[in-house]
Amino acid sequence: MGTFEAPRGVQSFTENAAMTETVHEIARQNRSRLRTPYYLLDESRLLKNLEKIKHVRERSGAKSVLALKCFSTWSVFPLMRRYMDGTTSSSLYEAKLGHERFGGETQAYSVAFSESDVREARTFASKIIFNSISQLERFHDIAKDVSIGLRANPGVSHSHYDLADPARKGSRLGVPDKAAIERVADRISGLMFHVNCENASLPDLSRILDHIGREYGALLRKMEWVSLGGGIAFTDEGYPLDDFCDRLRIFAAEHGVQVYLEPGDASVTMAGYLVTQVQDILEHDGSIAIINAAVETHMLDNLIYREDATVVLPKGGSSRYTVAGNTCLAGDVWGTYDFPDKLAVGDFVIFDNAARYTMVKMNWFNGVQMPSIVVRRLDGRIELVREFAYDDFRSSLS
Repeated sequence: MGTFEAPRGVQSFTENAAMTETVHEIARQNRSRLRTPYYLLDESRLLKNLEKIKHVRERSGAKSVLALKCFSTWSVFPLMRRYMDGTTSSSLYEAKLGHERFGGETQAYSVAFSESDVREARTFASKIIFNSISQLERFHDIAKDVSIGLRANPGVSHSHYDLADPARKGSRLGVPDKAAIERVADRISGLMFHVNCENASLPDLSRILDHIGREYGALLRKMEWVSLGGGIAFTDEGYPLDDFCDRLRIFAAEHGVQVYLEPGDASVTMAGYLVTQVQDILEHDGSIAIINAAVETHMLDNLIYREDATVVLPKGGSSRYTVAGNTCLAGDVWGTYDFPDKLAVGDFVIFDNAARYTMVKMNWFNGVQMPSIVVRRLDGRIELVREFAYDDFRSSLS
């Protein structure tokens, strides 16, 4: 297991737990010590997800590995690794981070490895998962001392967006030819089916598992393990968790395999915020509040999938504002919201569910200030674990 080291320059602020019941109170109490914008990760909220992940393993036997493509903020890995079995990756760098900072199992997957990637990954990875038959054949002899897997594309999926649908026409994700997989079955020990995207429906998931079992059952019985990928929203409030566990346990028993899940979003859902402040108020076809953050740079998925971000409000109101970002992109708009009071420069605007696919996608477009990363620990301490400055912007370029 990699050794955890606190990042340089960490600042700890001890808070009275009674004073930090809401994120707005945290922001107000730390106004002079935390410069906005910043991501605020709440370990108490994170723990709720982790306890459900632990319950799934205990009841179903399914192991969970953190999907680093969704969340790689390693300052909270010491808490997460107490409840999860390791990490899974989409690149060599992610795999190395998982090995060094998280520990446990390290599953290395990539749509396309280079030879040097595979040679390095085999020195620390628990599993190497190839995306194609050609990659498997090219690198099998290099990786043969590691458990080797292959991504299959069963032709079915659950996705609300064509952009994220692995079963879309012409998909390059996984092997669609079952006969081709059968011909190389003796060279692999596991299969990966990553076919869910924001799947909060157990009946829909069950239908996918039925399809996989029906079409790939004979293959699975030759395998040691199967990964069902991520995108399954089993930590959401109200999700039938025990029924989910029972379904996984039955699937594993029917095919004689160790089941793996790859929770990314499910690990950190509702566990983080983005705290911003109003910089200007404009009146143009309505009231516009410009904040010191940007959708393009800080919550990119909301722009990609054309979804409004969720603002944390104590209550609704009649003061309607379109909240916009501070880049020159015309469509850099967070959404339109009804605030309880009129906004003024310096007021906080705080977005919820801002841990997933945010910090891993931050970018320097327009040279906009990157948010700091702040963690509220289980004991109520507020830690500033990372700040970004001009030197980071400059060093990211050449």
